[in-house]
Amino acid sequence: MDFDRIKEKLSILADAAKYDVSCSSSGSKRKNTNKGLGDSSGMGICHSYTEDGRCVSLLKILLTNHCIFDCAYCVTRKSNDIKRAAFKAQEVVDLTISFYRRNYIEGLFLSSGIFKDADTTMERLIQVAKKLREEENFNGYIHLKSIPGASDELMREAGLYADRLSVNIEIPTKSGLKLLAPDKNHEDFMKPMKKVKNEIIQYKQESRIIRSTPKYAPAGQSTQMIVGATGESDRDIMYTSNFFYKNYQMRRVYYSGYVPVANDPRLPALGTQVPVLRENRLYQTDWLMRFYGFDVREILNNDYPHLDMEIDPKLSWALRNREHFPVNINRADKSMLLRIPGVGLKSVNKIIQARKFRKLNWEHLKKIGIALNRAQYFITCDSRIWEKNDYSSDRLKQIIIQNSASKFRKDTGQLSLFS
Repeated sequence: MDFDRIKEKLSILADAAKYDVSCSSSGSKRKNTNKGLGDSSGMGICHSYTEDGRCVSLLKILLTNHCIFDCAYCVTRKSNDIKRAAFKAQEVVDLTISFYRRNYIEGLFLSSGIFKDADTTMERLIQVAKKLREEENFNGYIHLKSIPGASDELMREAGLYADRLSVNIEIPTKSGLKLLAPDKNHEDFMKPMKKVKNEIIQYKQESRIIRSTPKYAPAGQSTQMIVGATGESDRDIMYTSNFFYKNYQMRRVYYSGYVPVANDPRLPALGTQVPVLRENRLYQTDWLMRFYGFDVREILNNDYPHLDMEIDPKLSWALRNREHFPVNINRADKSMLLRIPGVGLKSVNKIIQARKFRKLNWEHLKKIGIALNRAQYFITCDSRIWEKNDYSSDRLKQIIIQNSASKFRKDTGQLSLFS
């Protein structure tokens, strides 16, 4: 094996993979100082998080950055003058096993540009996963990016070897995709998603009867949308997400702020700031839909097509719906507790457990950990002291912003979700 060439390929194809955020990635800091293969300080190691909170390190690379398409928003588009490279299937297998034995990784996140056509590329991705499973007896996590337009037969085979499959919808609307990627067909994205959904349903049904039924994509499927490349509103983006969650049993939808990579009149100019805060607000809205019982139409609709960048979407909703407040913290049901600004899922569960033993006051709520700088204006508790809540919504918004040591007011790259 030519280690210098492999290392060069790894550098190129790991860098090209960094734009795909759908493995919840963050850079690894481990280094190899003896000039051996496996320097992970920027060489494709990313972190993914399991349902029980464990952090799993993944080798995150493209099989190739060659591509037959010329999507305006993509750094690997065929018209872009960049250094190209491609791994052989066995090279990816050897890298994965080598990194695993060094305890750098526990799995593989493998995507690819499109070689000749969708099926040819999908076959090579599957070949990597199949070799790892059958020849190397590798039982680590494998995430394969499904290629839009791949055949049903290949999608079925992919799910037998991969833990998770995903096909990136890329642009939230058909019109946006047609503008920036005219060679691509929206239906080509939907076809593999539908196949994966149906195969997962079939597996669940068959496994109830036959325990030995081969697992199919046990971690489900996900997708990713680029935010800010075209003029879609936040409503357009979240309505698309809601569609996928309801109709394709999507595990996750990821939102990736557009990073300007091309000088193109259809796109934001080079040097335009990446919409990190908007991306974070979309994730918060996603959380409200999936875990807090909100209907997407409550948060975004014709009257409110855009999220408020100054405050989180739950607080924004509460300020628009003051008639539901204040909420009595000692009597409200769980669904209403979840709608109180500054009160997260863990805090709600703590409140429900604690009030079985006594009525809760401000001091108890503070110890539970709710964000009183927001919540105090929307609740009552077992106390003669209460916060004035007869301000107008606009005035209350300004008071909360002024009294909050908010990290959103700083230009940081990593933003938190709810308390």
